[in-house]
Amino acid sequence: MNIRNIAIIAHVDHGKTTLVDQLLKTAGAFRTNEEVSTRAMDTDALEKERGITILAKTTSITYKETKINILDTPGHADFGGEVERIMNMVDGCLLLDDAFEGTMPQTRFVLKKALESGIKPLVIINKVDRPNIDIEKTLDEVLELFIELDAPEQFLDFSVIYTSALRGTSSLQANVTTQKPGMDAVLETIIKEIPAPKIDITAPLQMQIALLDYNDFVGRIGIGTIKKGKIRVNENVAVTRSNGSVITFRVMKLFGYQGLKRLEIEEASAGEIVAVAGLNNINVGETICSPQKVEPLPPIKLSEPTLQMTFGTNSSPLSGKEGNLLTARRIEERLFRETQKDVALRVQKIPEKESWTVSGRGELHLSILIENMRREGFEIEVSKPQVIIKEINGEKFEPYEDLLIDVPNEFVGDIMTLLGMRSAELVNMDVKNTTTILSYVIPSRGLLGFMANFMTLTKGYGIISYTYKEYRPLTTNINLGKRQIGVLVATDSGQATSYAVERLEERGTLFIEPGTEVYEGMIVGENRYDYDLAVNVILKRALTNIRSAGKDSTVVLKAPRKMSLEACLNYINTDELLEITPLTYRMRKKILNTTRRKRHDSQRRKGDL
Repeated sequence: MNIRNIAIIAHVDHGKTTLVDQLLKTAGAFRTNEEVSTRAMDTDALEKERGITILAKTTSITYKETKINILDTPGHADFGGEVERIMNMVDGCLLLDDAFEGTMPQTRFVLKKALESGIKPLVIINKVDRPNIDIEKTLDEVLELFIELDAPEQFLDFSVIYTSALRGTSSLQANVTTQKPGMDAVLETIIKEIPAPKIDITAPLQMQIALLDYNDFVGRIGIGTIKKGKIRVNENVAVTRSNGSVITFRVMKLFGYQGLKRLEIEEASAGEIVAVAGLNNINVGETICSPQKVEPLPPIKLSEPTLQMTFGTNSSPLSGKEGNLLTARRIEERLFRETQKDVALRVQKIPEKESWTVSGRGELHLSILIENMRREGFEIEVSKPQVIIKEINGEKFEPYEDLLIDVPNEFVGDIMTLLGMRSAELVNMDVKNTTTILSYVIPSRGLLGFMANFMTLTKGYGIISYTYKEYRPLTTNINLGKRQIGVLVATDSGQATSYAVERLEERGTLFIEPGTEVYEGMIVGENRYDYDLAVNVILKRALTNIRSAGKDSTVVLKAPRKMSLEACLNYINTDELLEITPLTYRMRKKILNTTRRKRHDSQRRKGDL
């Protein structure tokens, strides 16, 4: 059977996963009466809720006697390492571009990775059903991007397919009226344009691991494309480790892909994408070979983490009231299990403490892990994310990002002022009719806490995206990402009262409402000024023969500010923690006791600490 191995790459929210749905339907991967949800490849609950792909997914379809293995890749920069590794598994890719938005920062990133790997791209202009699109302009932007990235001459004459993944239509013509139901235009072009994998079935086995998965029954699973030979269940194979050593292991399980299913198979040949179980500590970049001929493939470069935070057992007075997974042993097991399938994640135990340093590629990367743990019943506390500072030849370096912002013209001045305070360097400014596109290079520290301010300043109309650029010498501004306004901190434990909340509303914005369980040291609101204020939120009105207890029921209070997980992580300062339980996020001070905290803060201001 003929084989084609392709990846689908694009900027976040340009329609990759929805397109895969339509390719599966066109190829008949679903039964006629089978109910299939939208974005079927996004199997994780968080993926469906947020509308993003978090980890790469593999599927396989058969179209006109050709087996097409498809890898759906993440679009967000925090998961860009998945894109890099996938390029070692495929021979071509579909580059999706939104017909309205055009090329975006992540479009550049994923195309660059494809071109560096010599992968042939086909261009798909998606969402052609949107109003006010400019297909010709979008195509010009794509061609300019190919030229800027020094694409080989043979790739500049790329094929273009026009689709509406949402409606399930496609065409080889830019004219929207030529759209036809189904994705036949895409599948036909894949078979015609994408080369078949260069394989040698008779040669000794050679397969490189590019992705990882984990299963409680068989342990870590390595996923990759077989470059040469065959692999069979129960046979002994060699693996060249990342440290240069060679060991042998028995293939315990072998999995292939059909539609959305991963099926157990007995053997597979060169050109196939398979998953192999049998070696619990197999890693990305390692090569599985025949024991008779050990021939490692070039190593795969892995993206280094740029952000870290501390995870710890929940030490708040309310610990254990909502979750059932609380102990250091259970938390450590869970973090270790995550590293088995996420090679961009690093976990290191902090000596003599029930806490761990967890490093990842960005705030979204780490917040996804936290949210999954919360839903599984864990209670943990985490610190403010901090960028990872490297020391090279005695000099400190920090990560920088390429930042692209699209905002209505009326907000440009405020955004530029805010970014200037965060050591951002303006690279380009493109003024359009109603919006302006700003391109910056900014320290990763400058993005910490920026999102909340950005959405507030632009009233939710701004669009922001960023990708890792490089490490540069550390800037002198040490206040990047630090909240500049004070908070209201509870002095007592108990339930918040309407009387106390009403009295505090003039001091700032509350994060809680009457009846909320609070404890000493818990952050209950935001002060109007730049200093923290200790407040009593459980205070009750004194009952006299003049005032009755029922008077509280007539009080009209403002709605509290709702804080999401990402908003809380952005909001807290370095002397604060975020308590996370299955039901609640609570921001708190590291030192809960009011007197001790004030003494500590006074000593710090004097320079004694």
